[in-house]
Amino acid sequence: MQPKPAASSIPLLLPSCMRLLSTLLLLATTCALAQSPQKPIEIKVVVINMFEQGADTGDIPGEYQFWVERQHLDTILPNPAGYHDFRINRQTGVLGVLTGVGNTRAAASIMALGLDPRFDLTHAYFLVAGIAGIDPEVGSLGSAVWSDYIVDGDLSHEIDAREIPANWKSGYVPLGKSTPYEQPRTARFGDDGNIYHLNTSLVSWAFNLTKDITLPDTPQIAERRQQYEGTAAHRPPFVLRGDNLSAATFWHGKLMNQWARDWVKYQTDGKATYAVCGMEDTGTLQSLTWLAKAHKLDINRVLVLRTASNYDQQRIGLTAAESLAETKVTKYSAYIPALDSAYRVGHVIVDNLVTNWPQTRNQVPTN
Repeated sequence: MQPKPAASSIPLLLPSCMRLLSTLLLLATTCALAQSPQKPIEIKVVVINMFEQGADTGDIPGEYQFWVERQHLDTILPNPAGYHDFRINRQTGVLGVLTGVGNTRAAASIMALGLDPRFDLTHAYFLVAGIAGIDPEVGSLGSAVWSDYIVDGDLSHEIDAREIPANWKSGYVPLGKSTPYEQPRTARFGDDGNIYHLNTSLVSWAFNLTKDITLPDTPQIAERRQQYEGTAAHRPPFVLRGDNLSAATFWHGKLMNQWARDWVKYQTDGKATYAVCGMEDTGTLQSLTWLAKAHKLDINRVLVLRTASNYDQQRIGLTAAESLAETKVTKYSAYIPALDSAYRVGHVIVDNLVTNWPQTRNQVPTN
Protein backbone atom coordinates (compact mmCIF):
# COMPACT_ATOMS: atom_id res chain seq x y z
CA MET A 1 0.00 0.00 0.00
CA GLN A 2 1.44 3.35 -1.12
CA PRO A 3 1.92 5.87 1.66
CA LYS A 4 -0.13 9.04 1.31
CA PRO A 5 1.83 12.19 0.50
CA ALA A 6 2.28 14.58 3.28
CA ALA A 7 -0.54 17.09 3.38
CA SER A 8 1.93 19.92 3.31
CA SER A 9 3.21 18.91 -0.20
CA ILE A 10 -0.15 19.28 -2.02
CA PRO A 11 -0.20 23.10 -2.07
CA LEU A 12 3.31 23.03 -3.50
CA LEU A 13 2.21 20.93 -6.49
CA LEU A 14 -0.85 23.02 -7.42
CA PRO A 15 0.96 26.21 -8.54
CA SER A 16 3.24 24.15 -10.84
CA CYS A 17 0.25 22.45 -12.47
CA MET A 18 -1.52 25.75 -12.94
CA ARG A 19 1.53 27.32 -14.57
CA LEU A 20 1.84 24.36 -16.96
CA LEU A 21 -1.86 24.53 -17.83
CA SER A 22 -1.63 28.27 -18.48
CA THR A 23 1.37 27.75 -20.75
CA LEU A 24 -0.43 25.07 -22.75
CA LEU A 25 -3.51 27.26 -23.15
CA LEU A 26 -1.37 30.17 -24.31
CA LEU A 27 0.39 27.99 -26.89
CA ALA A 28 -2.91 26.62 -28.16
CA THR A 29 -4.36 30.13 -28.52
CA THR A 30 -1.24 31.37 -30.32
CA CYS A 31 -1.33 28.45 -32.77
CA ALA A 32 -5.03 28.98 -33.46
CA LEU A 33 -4.47 32.67 -34.19
CA ALA A 34 -1.51 31.88 -36.43
CA GLN A 35 -3.51 29.36 -38.41
CA SER A 36 -6.70 31.43 -38.75
CA PRO A 37 -6.88 33.01 -42.24
CA GLN A 38 -6.91 36.77 -42.62
CA LYS A 39 -10.13 38.34 -43.83
CA PRO A 40 -9.97 38.83 -47.63
CA ILE A 41 -9.63 42.38 -48.95
CA GLU A 42 -12.90 43.56 -50.43
CA ILE A 43 -12.13 44.91 -53.90
CA LYS A 44 -14.37 47.58 -55.37
CA VAL A 45 -12.90 47.94 -58.86
CA VAL A 46 -10.33 45.87 -60.75
CA VAL A 47 -8.56 47.81 -63.52
CA ILE A 48 -7.14 45.39 -66.09
CA ASN A 49 -4.31 46.54 -68.35
CA MET A 50 -2.35 44.40 -70.74
CA PHE A 51 1.19 45.73 -71.24
CA GLU A 52 3.78 48.03 -69.74
CA GLN A 53 6.95 49.32 -71.41
CA GLY A 54 9.39 49.26 -68.53
CA ALA A 55 8.88 50.15 -64.89
CA ASP A 56 5.39 50.67 -63.50
CA THR A 57 6.13 54.35 -62.91
CA GLY A 58 8.39 57.13 -64.07
CA ASP A 59 9.40 56.17 -67.60
CA ILE A 60 7.81 55.76 -71.05
CA PRO A 61 4.31 54.57 -70.19
CA GLY A 62 2.40 51.52 -71.30
CA GLU A 63 -1.24 50.87 -70.44
CA TYR A 64 -0.53 50.33 -66.73
CA GLN A 65 1.53 53.37 -65.78
CA PHE A 66 -1.06 56.16 -65.83
CA TRP A 67 -3.38 54.04 -63.69
CA VAL A 68 -0.63 53.20 -61.19
CA GLU A 69 0.43 56.83 -60.85
CA ARG A 70 -2.93 58.60 -61.00
CA GLN A 71 -4.96 56.11 -58.96
CA HIS A 72 -2.14 55.84 -56.39
CA LEU A 73 -1.83 52.08 -56.64
CA ASP A 74 1.13 52.28 -54.30
CA THR A 75 0.95 48.97 -52.42
CA ILE A 76 2.53 46.03 -54.25
CA LEU A 77 1.09 42.57 -53.60
CA PRO A 78 3.16 39.66 -54.92
CA ASN A 79 1.46 37.56 -57.61
CA PRO A 80 3.67 34.53 -58.31
CA ALA A 81 0.87 32.72 -60.20
CA GLY A 82 0.35 35.57 -62.69
CA TYR A 83 2.24 37.69 -65.16
CA HIS A 84 2.92 40.67 -62.88
CA ASP A 85 2.52 41.69 -59.25
CA PHE A 86 -0.76 43.30 -58.25
CA ARG A 87 -0.96 46.93 -57.15
CA ILE A 88 -3.67 48.29 -54.86
CA ASN A 89 -4.89 51.50 -53.31
CA ARG A 90 -6.00 50.21 -49.93
CA GLN A 91 -8.01 53.34 -49.18
CA THR A 92 -10.16 53.23 -52.31
CA GLY A 93 -10.27 49.47 -52.87
CA VAL A 94 -9.03 49.79 -56.47
CA LEU A 95 -6.81 46.92 -57.63
CA GLY A 96 -4.55 47.08 -60.69
CA VAL A 97 -3.81 43.95 -62.75
CA LEU A 98 -1.31 43.65 -65.61
CA THR A 99 -2.06 40.53 -67.66
CA GLY A 100 0.66 40.40 -70.28
CA VAL A 101 0.08 40.47 -74.05
CA GLY A 102 -2.17 37.93 -75.76
CA ASN A 103 -5.22 35.88 -74.87
CA THR A 104 -3.26 33.09 -73.20
CA ARG A 105 -1.46 35.33 -70.73
CA ALA A 106 -4.62 37.30 -70.07
CA ALA A 107 -6.70 34.20 -69.33
CA ALA A 108 -4.06 32.76 -66.99
CA SER A 109 -3.50 36.05 -65.15
CA ILE A 110 -7.20 36.68 -64.57
CA MET A 111 -7.77 33.13 -63.38
CA ALA A 112 -4.90 33.57 -60.92
CA LEU A 113 -6.56 36.75 -59.65
CA GLY A 114 -9.97 35.12 -59.29
CA LEU A 115 -8.63 32.17 -57.29
CA ASP A 116 -6.41 34.26 -55.01
CA PRO A 117 -7.74 33.90 -51.42
CA ARG A 118 -6.46 37.36 -50.48
CA PHE A 119 -9.28 39.06 -52.40
CA ASP A 120 -13.04 39.22 -52.11
CA LEU A 121 -14.25 39.92 -55.66
CA THR A 122 -17.93 39.11 -55.14
CA HIS A 123 -18.99 42.76 -55.47
CA ALA A 124 -16.10 43.99 -57.63
CA TYR A 125 -16.42 45.73 -60.99
CA PHE A 126 -13.92 44.94 -63.73
CA LEU A 127 -12.69 47.55 -66.21
CA VAL A 128 -10.48 46.44 -69.09
CA ALA A 129 -8.66 49.58 -70.26
CA GLY A 130 -6.24 49.34 -73.17
CA ILE A 131 -5.30 50.67 -76.59
CA ALA A 132 -6.33 49.21 -79.95
CA GLY A 133 -6.47 49.62 -83.69
CA ILE A 134 -9.67 51.23 -84.95
CA ASP A 135 -11.69 50.92 -88.15
CA PRO A 136 -11.54 54.35 -89.88
CA GLU A 137 -15.14 53.91 -90.99
CA VAL A 138 -16.20 53.93 -87.32
CA GLY A 139 -13.85 56.21 -85.39
CA SER A 140 -10.68 58.26 -85.32
CA LEU A 141 -7.27 58.28 -83.67
CA GLY A 142 -7.43 58.84 -79.92
CA SER A 143 -11.13 57.93 -79.73
CA ALA A 144 -12.50 55.78 -76.88
CA VAL A 145 -14.75 52.80 -77.58
CA TRP A 146 -17.13 51.06 -75.16
CA SER A 147 -18.04 47.58 -76.40
CA ASP A 148 -21.14 45.44 -75.92
CA TYR A 149 -19.77 42.44 -77.81
CA ILE A 150 -16.32 40.88 -77.56
CA VAL A 151 -15.75 38.44 -80.44
CA ASP A 152 -12.93 35.92 -80.75
CA GLY A 153 -10.84 36.06 -83.93
CA ASP A 154 -8.62 33.04 -83.21
CA LEU A 155 -10.93 30.01 -82.97
CA SER A 156 -11.08 29.03 -86.64
CA HIS A 157 -9.71 26.97 -89.48
CA GLU A 158 -7.32 28.70 -91.89
CA ILE A 159 -5.71 28.05 -95.22
CA ASP A 160 -3.13 30.27 -96.86
CA ALA A 161 -4.66 33.13 -98.84
CA ARG A 162 -2.71 32.00 -101.93
CA GLU A 163 -4.68 28.74 -101.93
CA ILE A 164 -8.22 29.90 -101.24
CA PRO A 165 -10.89 29.17 -103.89
CA ALA A 166 -11.75 32.08 -106.16
CA ASN A 167 -15.23 32.44 -104.62
CA TRP A 168 -13.99 32.66 -101.02
CA LYS A 169 -13.76 36.09 -99.36
CA SER A 170 -11.20 34.88 -96.82
CA GLY A 171 -8.96 32.00 -95.86
CA TYR A 172 -10.56 31.91 -92.39
CA VAL A 173 -13.27 29.31 -91.83
CA PRO A 174 -15.36 29.10 -88.64
CA LEU A 175 -14.36 26.21 -86.39
CA GLY A 176 -16.31 23.10 -87.38
CA LYS A 177 -17.35 24.54 -90.78
CA SER A 178 -16.03 23.92 -94.30
CA THR A 179 -16.40 27.31 -95.96
CA PRO A 180 -16.21 30.94 -94.78
CA TYR A 181 -19.39 32.20 -93.09
CA GLU A 182 -21.15 28.86 -93.55
CA GLN A 183 -24.69 28.61 -92.23
CA PRO A 184 -26.12 27.65 -89.83
CA ARG A 185 -23.69 29.70 -87.81
CA THR A 186 -23.97 27.84 -84.48
CA ALA A 187 -20.48 26.90 -83.42
CA ARG A 188 -19.57 23.24 -83.04
CA PHE A 189 -18.60 23.78 -79.44
CA GLY A 190 -21.18 26.45 -78.68
CA ASP A 191 -20.58 30.17 -78.29
CA ASP A 192 -18.58 29.93 -75.05
CA GLY A 193 -15.23 31.36 -76.14
CA ASN A 194 -16.45 32.77 -79.45
CA ILE A 195 -18.75 35.55 -78.27
CA TYR A 196 -19.15 37.50 -75.05
CA HIS A 197 -22.10 39.85 -74.69
CA LEU A 198 -21.54 42.29 -71.84
CA ASN A 199 -24.25 43.76 -69.62
CA THR A 200 -25.83 46.26 -72.03
CA SER A 201 -27.36 48.33 -69.22
CA LEU A 202 -23.97 48.81 -67.56
CA VAL A 203 -22.31 49.63 -70.90
CA SER A 204 -25.03 52.21 -71.58
CA TRP A 205 -24.48 53.74 -68.14
CA ALA A 206 -20.72 53.98 -68.73
CA PHE A 207 -21.13 55.44 -72.21
CA ASN A 208 -23.66 58.06 -71.15
CA LEU A 209 -21.50 59.09 -68.22
CA THR A 210 -18.45 59.64 -70.43
CA LYS A 211 -19.71 60.47 -73.93
CA ASP A 212 -19.09 64.21 -73.60
CA ILE A 213 -15.54 63.99 -72.24
CA THR A 214 -13.01 66.00 -74.25
CA LEU A 215 -10.18 63.74 -75.37
CA PRO A 216 -6.60 64.84 -76.12
CA ASP A 217 -5.81 65.84 -79.70
CA THR A 218 -2.54 66.94 -81.31
CA PRO A 219 -1.54 68.51 -84.65
CA GLN A 220 0.29 65.29 -85.51
CA ILE A 221 -2.71 63.00 -85.19
CA ALA A 222 -4.96 65.62 -86.79
CA GLU A 223 -2.69 65.52 -89.84
CA ARG A 224 -2.62 61.71 -89.86
CA ARG A 225 -6.44 61.55 -89.75
CA GLN A 226 -6.64 63.40 -93.06
CA GLN A 227 -4.67 60.61 -94.73
CA TYR A 228 -7.64 58.25 -94.34
CA GLU A 229 -11.00 58.29 -96.06
CA GLY A 230 -14.30 58.78 -94.29
CA THR A 231 -16.11 61.25 -92.06
CA ALA A 232 -15.51 59.27 -88.87
CA ALA A 233 -11.77 58.98 -89.53
CA HIS A 234 -11.47 62.77 -89.84
CA ARG A 235 -13.23 63.61 -86.57
CA PRO A 236 -11.30 64.77 -83.51
CA PRO A 237 -11.15 62.05 -80.83
CA PHE A 238 -14.55 61.18 -79.37
CA VAL A 239 -16.25 58.59 -77.17
CA LEU A 240 -18.34 56.02 -79.01
CA ARG A 241 -19.88 52.57 -78.81
CA GLY A 242 -18.63 49.78 -81.06
CA ASP A 243 -17.68 46.15 -80.86
CA ASN A 244 -14.39 44.44 -80.27
CA LEU A 245 -12.57 41.70 -82.19
CA SER A 246 -10.03 39.97 -79.97
CA ALA A 247 -7.25 37.97 -81.64
CA ALA A 248 -3.76 37.07 -80.47
CA THR A 249 -2.46 37.67 -84.01
CA PHE A 250 -1.71 41.34 -84.66
CA TRP A 251 -3.32 41.61 -88.09
CA HIS A 252 -3.28 44.69 -90.33
CA GLY A 253 -4.53 45.98 -93.68
CA LYS A 254 -7.68 46.81 -95.63
CA LEU A 255 -8.42 43.21 -96.59
CA MET A 256 -8.04 42.00 -93.02
CA ASN A 257 -10.23 44.90 -91.92
CA GLN A 258 -12.99 43.64 -94.19
CA TRP A 259 -12.56 40.17 -92.72
CA ALA A 260 -12.95 41.65 -89.23
CA ARG A 261 -16.18 43.41 -90.19
CA ASP A 262 -17.61 40.26 -91.76
CA TRP A 263 -16.42 37.96 -88.96
CA VAL A 264 -18.00 40.05 -86.21
CA LYS A 265 -21.29 40.27 -88.12
CA TYR A 266 -21.29 36.53 -88.76
CA GLN A 267 -20.43 35.46 -85.21
CA THR A 268 -23.11 37.69 -83.66
CA ASP A 269 -25.83 37.04 -86.24
CA GLY A 270 -25.60 40.66 -87.36
CA LYS A 271 -26.06 42.16 -83.88
CA ALA A 272 -22.56 43.65 -83.54
CA THR A 273 -20.54 46.13 -85.60
CA TYR A 274 -16.77 45.83 -85.58
CA ALA A 275 -14.96 48.94 -84.34
CA VAL A 276 -11.70 48.01 -82.58
CA CYS A 277 -9.22 45.14 -82.39
CA GLY A 278 -7.40 43.99 -79.27
CA MET A 279 -5.31 40.95 -78.43
CA GLU A 280 -6.47 39.82 -74.98
CA ASP A 281 -10.13 40.47 -74.29
CA THR A 282 -11.64 37.07 -75.05
CA GLY A 283 -9.00 35.48 -72.81
CA THR A 284 -9.94 37.86 -70.02
CA LEU A 285 -13.66 37.29 -70.58
CA GLN A 286 -13.26 33.50 -70.65
CA SER A 287 -11.68 33.44 -67.20
CA LEU A 288 -14.14 35.96 -65.79
CA THR A 289 -17.03 33.88 -67.15
CA TRP A 290 -15.83 30.67 -65.53
CA LEU A 291 -15.00 32.45 -62.27
CA ALA A 292 -18.56 33.78 -62.23
CA LYS A 293 -19.84 30.21 -62.59
CA ALA A 294 -17.77 29.37 -59.51
CA HIS A 295 -19.48 32.26 -57.66
CA LYS A 296 -16.22 34.19 -57.31
CA LEU A 297 -17.55 37.32 -59.06
CA ASP A 298 -20.47 38.88 -60.92
CA ILE A 299 -20.07 38.72 -64.72
CA ASN A 300 -22.64 41.54 -65.09
CA ARG A 301 -20.06 43.97 -63.67
CA VAL A 302 -17.56 43.86 -66.55
CA LEU A 303 -16.69 46.74 -68.90
CA VAL A 304 -14.26 46.84 -71.82
CA LEU A 305 -12.81 50.16 -72.96
CA ARG A 306 -10.36 50.40 -75.85
CA THR A 307 -8.84 53.63 -77.18
CA ALA A 308 -7.48 54.08 -80.70
CA SER A 309 -3.70 54.32 -80.87
CA ASN A 310 -3.67 53.56 -84.61
CA TYR A 311 -5.88 52.63 -87.53
CA ASP A 312 -6.16 48.94 -88.37
CA GLN A 313 -5.11 49.48 -91.99
CA GLN A 314 -2.82 51.46 -94.28
CA ARG A 315 -3.37 55.09 -95.15
CA ILE A 316 -3.74 56.38 -98.70
CA GLY A 317 -0.62 55.71 -100.77
CA LEU A 318 0.86 52.90 -98.64
CA THR A 319 0.68 49.13 -98.91
CA ALA A 320 -0.38 47.03 -95.95
CA ALA A 321 3.22 45.82 -95.51
CA GLU A 322 4.61 49.36 -95.52
CA SER A 323 2.00 50.42 -92.99
CA LEU A 324 2.68 47.46 -90.73
CA ALA A 325 6.39 48.27 -90.77
CA GLU A 326 5.71 51.64 -89.13
CA THR A 327 2.98 50.33 -86.77
CA LYS A 328 5.06 49.51 -83.70
CA VAL A 329 4.46 49.95 -79.97
CA THR A 330 5.33 53.50 -78.79
CA LYS A 331 5.43 54.50 -82.51
CA TYR A 332 1.68 54.29 -83.05
CA SER A 333 0.22 57.48 -84.51
CA ALA A 334 -1.69 58.31 -81.32
CA TYR A 335 0.19 56.24 -78.72
CA ILE A 336 0.37 58.68 -75.79
CA PRO A 337 -2.99 60.37 -76.54
CA ALA A 338 -4.67 56.94 -76.59
CA LEU A 339 -3.12 55.99 -73.25
CA ASP A 340 -4.30 59.31 -71.84
CA SER A 341 -7.79 58.84 -73.29
CA ALA A 342 -8.08 55.41 -71.67
CA TYR A 343 -7.43 56.96 -68.28
CA ARG A 344 -9.51 60.10 -68.84
CA VAL A 345 -12.57 58.08 -69.77
CA GLY A 346 -12.00 55.06 -67.54
CA HIS A 347 -11.25 56.87 -64.30
CA VAL A 348 -14.64 58.63 -64.42
CA ILE A 349 -16.27 55.20 -64.13
CA VAL A 350 -13.86 53.97 -61.45
CA ASP A 351 -14.25 57.10 -59.32
CA ASN A 352 -18.04 57.03 -59.63
CA LEU A 353 -18.26 53.40 -58.53
CA VAL A 354 -15.97 53.98 -55.55
CA THR A 355 -17.59 57.26 -54.46
CA ASN A 356 -21.04 55.71 -54.57
CA TRP A 357 -20.01 52.38 -53.06
CA PRO A 358 -22.88 52.28 -50.53
CA GLN A 359 -25.19 52.01 -53.57
CA THR A 360 -22.99 50.38 -56.25
CA ARG A 361 -21.80 47.58 -53.96
CA ASN A 362 -25.17 45.88 -54.09
CA GLN A 363 -26.81 47.48 -57.12
CA VAL A 364 -25.28 47.60 -60.60
CA PRO A 365 -25.84 51.13 -61.96
CA THR A 366 -28.14 51.60 -64.94
CA ASN A 367 -29.56 54.60 -66.77
